[in-house]
This record gives sequence, C-alpha cells and structure tokens, in this order.
Amino acid sequence: MAKRVFFSFHYQDVIDFRANVVRNHWITKDDHEEAGYFDASLWEASKKTGDESLKRLINGGLDETTVTSVLIGSQTYARRWVRYEIFKSLSRGNRLFGVHINCIPGKDRQTKLAGPNPFEYLAVRFAQDGKSVELFEWDGQKWIAYTDLRGWSFPEAKDQSVRGQVYQLKKWYSVYDWNTNSGYDNFPTWVGE
Repeated sequence: MAKRVFFSFHYQDVIDFRANVVRNHWITKDDHEEAGYFDASLWEASKKTGDESLKRLINGGLDETTVTSVLIGSQTYARRWVRYEIFKSLSRGNRLFGVHINCIPGKDRQTKLAGPNPFEYLAVRFAQDGKSVELFEWDGQKWIAYTDLRGWSFPEAKDQSVRGQVYQLKKWYSVYDWNTNSGYDNFPTWVGE
C-alpha cells in the first residue's frame, strides 16, 4: 500500500528541478501503488508569514504522513525549516531517510558534489531518567540547544546505556543517493523499510 510521504527540501532544489525529479517520479509509473507513495509535502507557500504560521503550515503538511524523505542538496543541512521538519517528523514517529539529489542534473544540465548530510547536524540527548529527549543542532563548533521545537516525553528508554548521551541522527537514519542507489526503482523500498 502506498504511504503518504512528506518531502523536506531546500526550495533552491525545486528551482533547479532536482527535488522535482524525486517528488514527481511516480508520474512515469502506472500508479501511486507502484511508486509506493503519495506526495504530502509543501511548496514553500510563503516567506512573508511569521515563524508560528510556518510551523502550523509544516505541521499541517505532516498530518497523516508516516514517512519523511529529506531531499539533500548543497545547503539543505543548514536550512532552518528543514531542521524543523526533521525534528517534527521524529517527534511524530515518522520513518525518516535522506536522498542525495545533487547527482541529478539540474536545469543547467549539470550535477554537483553531494551536499552535507543533515542528520549529521542534528542530535538528541536522552534524559537521565530515560523518559524524555532534548534536541540539539551543530553550530559549526559545538552542539547547542535547538529552540524551534521542544523535546518530548515518552514511556521510558529501556536501554540505560543511552541515557544522558547525545546521538547524532545519522546513527539511526539512512541516506541514499538517487542515482547510485537506483532511486527510481528503489524508492518504494526506502519508504517501506
């Protein structure tokens, strides 16, 4: 069964057409079931609204999704709202994975080197009691508290070795390359893993 996928991306990658290749690849398949997904993401509706309005817009876009695919271009890792979408997806329990898209020729017919993995720049720390997490982002020199979203509580981390530790999200979330890992054919598998 096809899943509702939220695509997180830097808007420049839409302008360059790279994000569109991934988001719209279902069009050349027989149906959404064969593609494995329905696109539930946003087209960066407005930059003129305030922070809370943008958060509500993103939260609404994530409603009824179970998967978030982060389309990784050159500057994706540094985008404030991509970071929010990743942490909000994590808090909702969405499956997360990244897809490098700089290997896809842009509107200039050129490719680029792979961009930095956003999951390397975000981290969580489990509380000592194992019942909550705090969120962190890398500022280029050190881990700092993430301020656009609070951490959350959960029943209790059974593994006591994780308590009090900071873990980069790259520890848990896979990243694929659209070309090298045959994204056109394997995207349904990535969505369903």
